[in-house]
Amino acid sequence: MIRYLTAGESHGPGLTVIVEGFPSNLPVSRDKIDEQLRRRQQGYGRGRRQQIESDRVEVTSGIRFGRTLGTPITMHIQNRDFSHWTEKMAVWDAPPEQLKQVTRPRPGHADLAGAIKYDHEDIRNVLERASARNTATLVAAGALARQLLEYFGITLTAHVVEIGGERAQDVPDTWEDLIRAAESSPVRCADPEASQRMVAKIDEAKAKGDTVGGVFEIIVRGCPVGLGSYAHPDRRLDGRLAGALMSIQAIKGVEIGLGFEAAHRFGSQVHDAILHDGSRYLRPTNGAGGLEGGVTNGEPIVLRVAMKPISTLYTPLMSVDMRTKAPEPAAVERSDYCAVPAASVVGENVAAWVVAEAFMEKFGGDSIAQMEDHVRLYRERVAKR
Repeated sequence: MIRYLTAGESHGPGLTVIVEGFPSNLPVSRDKIDEQLRRRQQGYGRGRRQQIESDRVEVTSGIRFGRTLGTPITMHIQNRDFSHWTEKMAVWDAPPEQLKQVTRPRPGHADLAGAIKYDHEDIRNVLERASARNTATLVAAGALARQLLEYFGITLTAHVVEIGGERAQDVPDTWEDLIRAAESSPVRCADPEASQRMVAKIDEAKAKGDTVGGVFEIIVRGCPVGLGSYAHPDRRLDGRLAGALMSIQAIKGVEIGLGFEAAHRFGSQVHDAILHDGSRYLRPTNGAGGLEGGVTNGEPIVLRVAMKPISTLYTPLMSVDMRTKAPEPAAVERSDYCAVPAASVVGENVAAWVVAEAFMEKFGGDSIAQMEDHVRLYRERVAKR
């Protein structure tokens, strides 16, 4: 019932996202969207590009006086660095005579497969769209979606639990302390000691011209029972969340709840006992990560996402020049040494979109008032159970 379409190249004029299906009269804040874009640009290990860009959203349709109209919402993010790329990324003009094409694909990137698929001689035609710069559009769409979720009491956060093999061990138990610790860390890790070790690991990679990946965790609180469905595979919320998160650049794995750890335990150590306190059902544990049979069960949704090291290495691996087929070091593009902290923000907002999509499917209406009626009636019915 809601969907979005994105467009834009990394060094083109800008990035655009069109969002469709939001109810009318939802109060939205530009500052909240810009805040998520700002968070995406932060994190220890980022490259020089983040010193150039200062992302702010421009809304050109679908919102009036701070409320949605129920019509498509168009958001645009300017690429400030385009001023240095106007000839190399020109839309209509002929290529400059001295244009230097990218012909040495980077291992681990979309370069070679993309160039073959779309029949490009210049890999820049691939890497400009495959670039993680385009995750700014995912964050903008997710930042809008999370305002819908927050309206109904659903909140999200993400924190880094591992970088380069350095793992968080001592993470705060309370929601507020977890958010505070993660937001104050240069790597978005809620364990201060692990945070220092992660920074050192990133410095080690930088000194070698290398990169490091890691793992981050997303937590969604406040979801009602019943989002998603077991009726068809493509309606299972666990599958939809995993698919969306796997679609983020450089993501290689997604766990829900205990994830792969569940494969090492007896069932009695995995599944969550069901209790009742006289007014509602309770779970003493959350090994399922808030999802059973592809449906939310009322517990927090817990997702862990694995990101590989960035493909661009300043000490590049060997590759092949696509023109001559001669062995050459891979091309080097301006990049990050570690983008796990930034990826956690992207993942947080991508998850917000998927949950908002499921929420709209269950409680949808043309206006926010209609949705409020649907949510209230459902909660009353659930309370009777």
